[in-house]
Amino acid sequence: MFKSIKICLEQQLSQEELLRLFSNFGYKHADFVFEEGDFSHRGNVVDIFPTTFEDPVRIEIVNDVVKTIRSFNIRTGDITGHHQMVMVLPRPDTKAKVPKPLYHGVGEEVPIQSFVDLKKGDLIVHVNYGIGIYRGITKLKDSKKPAASYIIIEYADEDKLYVPVEEINLLQKYVSFYKKLPRLNKLGTKQWERIKERAKKAVASYAIELLQLQAARLRLKGLAFSPDADWQKELEAAFEYEDTIDQSKASSEVKKDMEAHKPMDRLLCGDVGYGKTEVALRAAFKAVMDNKQVALLVPTTILAEQHYNTFTKRMQKYPVTVQMLSRFRTKKEQAEILKNLAEGKVDIIIGTHRLVSEDVKFKDLGLVIIDEEQRFGVKHKEKLKKLRLIVDVLTMTATPIPRTLYMSLMGARDMSVIDTPPPERLPIKTIVAHYSPEIIKEAIQRELARGGQVYFVNNRIKGLEKIAQNIKEIAGEHAKIAVAHGRMSAKELEAVMLGFIDGKIDILISTTIIASGIDIPNANTLIVNHADKFGLADLYQLRGRVGRFNRQAHAYFVIPKDFVLTSDAKRRLNAINKFSGLGSGFKIAMEDLQIRGAGNLLGAQQHGYVMAVGFDLYCRLLRSAIANFKQNP
Repeated sequence: MFKSIKICLEQQLSQEELLRLFSNFGYKHADFVFEEGDFSHRGNVVDIFPTTFEDPVRIEIVNDVVKTIRSFNIRTGDITGHHQMVMVLPRPDTKAKVPKPLYHGVGEEVPIQSFVDLKKGDLIVHVNYGIGIYRGITKLKDSKKPAASYIIIEYADEDKLYVPVEEINLLQKYVSFYKKLPRLNKLGTKQWERIKERAKKAVASYAIELLQLQAARLRLKGLAFSPDADWQKELEAAFEYEDTIDQSKASSEVKKDMEAHKPMDRLLCGDVGYGKTEVALRAAFKAVMDNKQVALLVPTTILAEQHYNTFTKRMQKYPVTVQMLSRFRTKKEQAEILKNLAEGKVDIIIGTHRLVSEDVKFKDLGLVIIDEEQRFGVKHKEKLKKLRLIVDVLTMTATPIPRTLYMSLMGARDMSVIDTPPPERLPIKTIVAHYSPEIIKEAIQRELARGGQVYFVNNRIKGLEKIAQNIKEIAGEHAKIAVAHGRMSAKELEAVMLGFIDGKIDILISTTIIASGIDIPNANTLIVNHADKFGLADLYQLRGRVGRFNRQAHAYFVIPKDFVLTSDAKRRLNAINKFSGLGSGFKIAMEDLQIRGAGNLLGAQQHGYVMAVGFDLYCRLLRSAIANFKQNP
């Protein structure tokens, strides 16, 4: 009986498992599939060119379920066929390695995706032997067996370990988010076992802490919202775009939480422009249908205005009162809004940290939605923590945590992820270049010629007016240009932003105040000046302002001519250029953490253990601890 990989629609199958199977069958990992024997992956999609097929095959896996299997033309990318099932045979002259069963124990899982990015000289972690240096792959044979492939790892004192390639599941690339490199472990000693044991104990205490928080919430009695009413179904059916699978799933998970008796505390992770706002809007409408009030907290005044317009437009057919509390409202208007809010005459209130001020009173608050909580201050976060004990809370973030950590925390937190791009969404063409009037002129003229609009972002307020004059000369006298920054009066800033949203302004020269959540489908060219001055997460958020519809978008990250970049700035710009595909958020997050350090991702106490065993093994230990404690509380 010949060996084969059988892949069927709706089959339970993780992407990591599939990648391992292809590797075991002798297929070669590549950035793109070019010839028979290649396989590649990005986002939810795995491509493979089986040796017995005329065309390569594209397999889409969402939440560990096979959703589509399609053949495609290797030259044009056009879909050439849809399949219920495919069978992939080993590459010729390759002995297919029978994969080990997948267990939940540490070291018995599939290799992490980062293994395919491994280069000679990189640090690597063997679950049983510790941290060494990857020295490549070699073939060895003895008199009794045919030649076999082995991975070479060099340890302290230049000792070498030869690992059979079928044991690749025991290896991970070493990542720790620290500049300081760890010492290589020594073979033939118990050093690594002691390190791993200490890390296990620390991870266990962290897992208990996470699960205790979850258990405490489960004991609380919260409001159970009613099942969806007819108006709810009508509102959702009126959404102008088709729901992605992830978006629909996330919305169902949020509403299920709301209908439960315990207070909801769900984190919604989603790439920029992937539809988190619509999920939040549906949750808000559901709460209002049960006569409860909703507070939506956002990090910037401009984003508050954007959400206010979106919510008002989507709910205009229904008896729902939406208001906004921000510096775009006069003191008299704010006083009136607060009075109506306290009397229950406002159903949904949208605002910045102003919403957690002492003078803001609700008649019957039922749901709090927090957009990008990490951007609020410590004092405001403390107030938000208290809210979690009495009302349902939905927290949204477009700053993704690394997928390996996300999967580990899934057992300890209520989390939803939107990982599928909207239909017809195109990757943003990303260009990193030295500043020149010619490049800027070409970028602007291309966008204006098709009736579009342009963002030009500078990292400082100082010099914005001069930049505007320069852009005016480059773009021509017919181009309508405006400046926006946080020190403008509320009236001025609102007028500029509304003018840009309405298409009355062609080019917006601004600071990073446009970075969060602004959704203007007609603005599809972004130019970031002095891109070396921005963090990687900021560059990623800025790029997310364009390409939010079905039009090809361009993002230019420019640096001064003859400017010497720091090593970190070079890494940031290389990363934003490299990870430009749809759904790159998790990769950007990993790269950003390696450049900046882990910050408060896991809490200060856990950082040393991440460094001691590497990020991926740490995540495996955490996942295993959470699973064990849930089985044996």
